[in-house]
Amino acid sequence: MPYANNGETKIYWEEYGAGEPLLLIMGLGGSRREWRRLLPALSAEYRVIVFDNRGVGETVANDEAFSIPLMASDAKAVLEAANVESAHVLGMSMGGMIAQEFALHYPEMTRSLILTVTNCGGREAVPAELEVYFALQGRGVATPEDAFWAMAPYIYAAKTPRERLAEDLAAREGVFTKPENFMRQLQAIMSWQGTFPRLLNIKVPTLVIGGVNDRLIPCANSKILADAIPNAQLVELEDSSHIFPTDQPEKSIEVILEFLGKP
Repeated sequence: MPYANNGETKIYWEEYGAGEPLLLIMGLGGSRREWRRLLPALSAEYRVIVFDNRGVGETVANDEAFSIPLMASDAKAVLEAANVESAHVLGMSMGGMIAQEFALHYPEMTRSLILTVTNCGGREAVPAELEVYFALQGRGVATPEDAFWAMAPYIYAAKTPRERLAEDLAAREGVFTKPENFMRQLQAIMSWQGTFPRLLNIKVPTLVIGGVNDRLIPCANSKILADAIPNAQLVELEDSSHIFPTDQPEKSIEVILEFLGKP
């Protein structure tokens, strides 16, 4: 199995398709499997590289404290293991935070940037409602299934069929993140100083995607990012919340491929 080494951490990664490299970075507690709704269409046009963030799936966490810049260096290690000099980078939620740090720390490795349902961190970020934070904290003690359904109202659009949500839950079978590692990732987000003062240094083509109905990372954060990054493009998806590939799979694929130049 392919692994990338970053210090003592071995990061599991996979690749699909051929063409220009496209690195996908998943969010809080999510494994590489959660790209499955986008992966077939994206890998038909690109060499798509996916991996498990530290503490998730096949990537085993050591005792080192998690941080967003550290996880950006994990992404760098994955590209190096795949012999990729530069890639298009797409990050979702926490993965979008990691992608920001990646683009700022490793601009020579970044062809373009797609930031989805994420924020810039720090004081400029628009927070979620308190009840959302309480639900997140509850994931540390609830069963995986109970935690999933408790968070569903905050991360899925009300119009999305419940059967589709159940498919997402089923896809997590066998790769549920241990509560302690979920909390370590959450702590990395909470302690992150953010990127707002540095966003003007991002010079690559950038697309920002927000979900209009997102209650975990409110859509206002997408506009903040798009306004701060030079020449960034903003797309706000209607009838879409945080898990936009499930709420609006076809539209999501259309918007991403159009930005990347393969409509």
